[in-house]
This record gives sequence, C-alpha cells and structure tokens, in this order.
Amino acid sequence: MKKHNFYAGPSILSQFTIENTAKAVLDFNGSGLSILEISHRSKEFIAVTEEAIALFKELLHIPEGYSVLFLQGGASMQFMQVPYNLLNKKAGYLDTGMWASKAIKEAKLFGEVVTVASSKDRNYAYIPKGFAVPADIDYLHVTTNNTIFGTELKEDLNVSVPLVADMSSDIFSRPIDVSKYALIYGGAQKNLAPAGLTFVIVKNDILGKVDRPIPSMMSYQIHIDNETMYNTPPCIAIYSALQTLKWYKEQGGVEGMHKVNVKKADLLYGEIERNKMFKGTVEKAEDRSIMNVCFVMNDDFKDKEEEFNKFASAQGMIGLKGHRSVGGFRASIYNAMPLESVQALVDCMKEFESKA
Repeated sequence: MKKHNFYAGPSILSQFTIENTAKAVLDFNGSGLSILEISHRSKEFIAVTEEAIALFKELLHIPEGYSVLFLQGGASMQFMQVPYNLLNKKAGYLDTGMWASKAIKEAKLFGEVVTVASSKDRNYAYIPKGFAVPADIDYLHVTTNNTIFGTELKEDLNVSVPLVADMSSDIFSRPIDVSKYALIYGGAQKNLAPAGLTFVIVKNDILGKVDRPIPSMMSYQIHIDNETMYNTPPCIAIYSALQTLKWYKEQGGVEGMHKVNVKKADLLYGEIERNKMFKGTVEKAEDRSIMNVCFVMNDDFKDKEEEFNKFASAQGMIGLKGHRSVGGFRASIYNAMPLESVQALVDCMKEFESKA
C-alpha cells in the first residue's frame, strides 16, 4: 500500500532528492567515497556548496548585497542568533504562534522587545492586520507560516524598519521579494533537506551595528567571511538541499511550485468545507496556510475523531494527527507532496463520510 506522508517535520522530500542522496551515500560523484565521509574542504564538496548557494539565489531572485549561509542548530538557534547580531536596543515581534512566541522569549535576553500584535487571544486562529510598527525598533520579526495553527502571512510586509522572517515551513513555496527583508532564516527539514541544516539569507549591510561582542560561531559576519565553512557543516544535508533545489528548478522554480501548492491547498480546503464531518480551524480563508492544513471534526462528530484517525492511517495517510495545541488533524502538504496524495486524503474523507 502506498504511504502518503503528511508529517509536519521532518517531512516529505522529493523522490529526486532521496534517490540522489542515497546514491551519494554509496558513492559520491564517482569518487569511491561516501558523501558521509568526504572532507567539507575538498574541492568536490566546496563545489556542492557553491552550486547550492547559486541555485538558492537564482530560485529566490536574491539581489546583490545578500549572503546565503548554511548553518546548524535549526530555527530555534536563530531565535537567539538573530537578536545576538541585530538587536541593539529594541526589536518588534509579530506573535502568531508557538514558534513566534519562542523567538520573542529568546530575544528578550538581548534587549527590549515589543510585541506589535498578537493572535494569541483566539488561539492563533488568525493573522493580525493593521498593526502599527514602531519607528525606533532595530528590526521587525515575523513568522510567515505557522505550522501548528495553520495560518500563513502570504504577503511581504512594507515596513520602514529592517524586516526579519522565519520561513522554515514555507520557503520556496511562493514567490517572495527578498529585497524587502534584512534577514530570512529557517530549518531545512520541511521544504529543503533532512533535519540538521539551517539556511540564512542576510543583507550584508545590516550587520556590525550592535554594541556587544559576538562569539565567532554566533556571528553572521564570521560565517560570511569564511564562505559558510567556518566550522564543519552538515555535509549530507547540504548535498540533499542541492538535489531539492535542482528539482525545484525542474518544476518551474518557485513560481511553478506555487501554482501546484495553491491547487493542492484549494483541493483539500474545498473538501473540508464540503464535508459535513469536518471544519477548519483558521477563521478567515485569506489566513489559511497552503503548507499546513489544520482541521477538526465538526461538533456533531467529535466522538469520531479517533475513529477517523485510525481509518485514515489504515489507508496509508501518515502523520495526520494535529498538534495538541489545536487537536484534530494537520495535513502538511509541503512542496514535495504530490497532488495525488492530497487527492487520496480527500477521497479518504469522502469515504469516511459515506460510512457515517
């Protein structure tokens, strides 16, 4: 039976990425060595990193004056590394979920933090709009996609201060204007590579403006100066990322991925709205994530939740259980998720309804 991987992360990767990475584990580019054992300072692996960075810039149309870094520690490390490098006196944060809240907590260790708006009052079921951005903050931090609560900020904000974004779960899923951001970061384990790799896109002239000394490993500038090779990077994850980037280019780039992602999301949200047994958890359609679709049983069918979970699992739907903060179900339909898998879930929901 075919398995359909709806895990929120680590999550589905393209077969192109998996197969090419598996080959490189056995023999990296005909070298007779595994990608697991090749030196990160060998000319062969440096070529991998350089190609991955070049494709990153090409696919996202990153302008001159930005650096792409491959680091470690996940987005959670960036919750600390961003303010370490950028927060001199005061920063603003948009609180749209658990990960934004955790980023706020870490930033408070480095200076004053202003929460410009929050959707916590309704369990993060919407994206705040129309909030004021203080002119005296060092930067504004946003989390563009909220994996737990299924909301997404789908537009690049126009603000007069440096904009920082955690794009862990929606990078490469839709076009973005990188020039509007001072820094973009994310863990790779949803739309790029296996867990262990962190990407950072940083505008070079935003650095060097804080008063505090920064340890070498925490300094973006040190990593830039050392061409993202200051210490041993997660080599196999970078190699996998390169395969994913090649696959994205074959699919028509970010623009091509976005068309398919919208089609997948519309298909699933349409079934949630049609099916009498389910309802979505996000208040407005404009705020619904195209990456993480969260839904629960309708009130009349609350007692059927575990039954549906078992039914779906028996049909190959893996990883559908929702986060404890929301309950119900969460279908993570990242870039590598084929339309056929979303259709399989929709068919599963229809069949369950017919048996009710």
